[in-house]
Amino acid sequence: MGHATGRQRPLLLDTVMQNSPVALVLFDAQERIVYANIAARHLLSEGRSLNGLRFGDALTRAPPALRGAVSAQGDSLFSSEIEGVEETFHLSQRAFILQGRAFRLYLLKRLTRELSRQEVSTWKKLIRVLSHELNNSLGPLSSLAHSGAEIARRGDYSTLPDVFAAIAERAEHLHQFVSGYATFAKLPAPRPERIEWAAFAADLARQQPFSLAAALPPQHGWFDRVQVEQALINLLKNAHEAGGAAAQVELLILCVGADQRIEVRDRGAGMSQTVLAQALLPFYSTKRSGTRLGLALAREIAEAHGGRIQLAKREGGGLSVILDLPGAAR
Repeated sequence: MGHATGRQRPLLLDTVMQNSPVALVLFDAQERIVYANIAARHLLSEGRSLNGLRFGDALTRAPPALRGAVSAQGDSLFSSEIEGVEETFHLSQRAFILQGRAFRLYLLKRLTRELSRQEVSTWKKLIRVLSHELNNSLGPLSSLAHSGAEIARRGDYSTLPDVFAAIAERAEHLHQFVSGYATFAKLPAPRPERIEWAAFAADLARQQPFSLAAALPPQHGWFDRVQVEQALINLLKNAHEAGGAAAQVELLILCVGADQRIEVRDRGAGMSQTVLAQALLPFYSTKRSGTRLGLALAREIAEAHGGRIQLAKREGGGLSVILDLPGAAR
């Protein structure tokens, strides 16, 4: 296939953009639409041309959820009913200068099918995990109930307390398992507050031991104390279970400007690249027991704060789990 000539390239580019499934709208500093492809015209004006219209006027016929996403001044994911079908969209918006003129570009992509496939995959994982954990407890419970009935039939009651204790232990395991998922599903929006690092670290140390890798920052922290503390308890517990020396579990807290970094370090077995790539998923675990939610919950808490979580191998062995959190808005 030969190269497109200089005359053909603009025509080729316009053809690709016009027929893209991504809705594309470009407007100038006066908010006049200078370009809108076919997908954008169908979404905003029933297929009619949008060129020359003010972008705000074109949005009057748009779904309310789209108007809300546009006003948020950032990339976002939202859902709206289109022709009786619930559709999920991703909105990207960018401002730029072209030949000395200011423009703003909106890209709107339907994600319904992709998210539906991901949702089915997630449900399958959840069902597998639930089935595994429930069977691990229901099997022994059934066996213990049968044993208890047989003991009672024989009149040998001296061993019944042991049977009841074992039943209670399995029931408590199931309760903790279900409660873990309920906590993950019902995590409320964070309520950040001013945090005194010394008091925060002391409270944390009473629940999970660690050594400080460096002096605490002089400035205050800013986050939801209960949520971040819960995340760090889980991370420190994981660090102690990683197989390294307990004395080598460290906590590092850094503040650079308004940004905060909290790092949990261990000298355990570490993780392979394959495990690192999946460890933050809610239903993935390398451990035989537990709710498999420690890292996923920490990720949810970090992202709810507008931050992120990272996993990194350490030189000399072990793992670093890093929470990056934004500070108070200036």
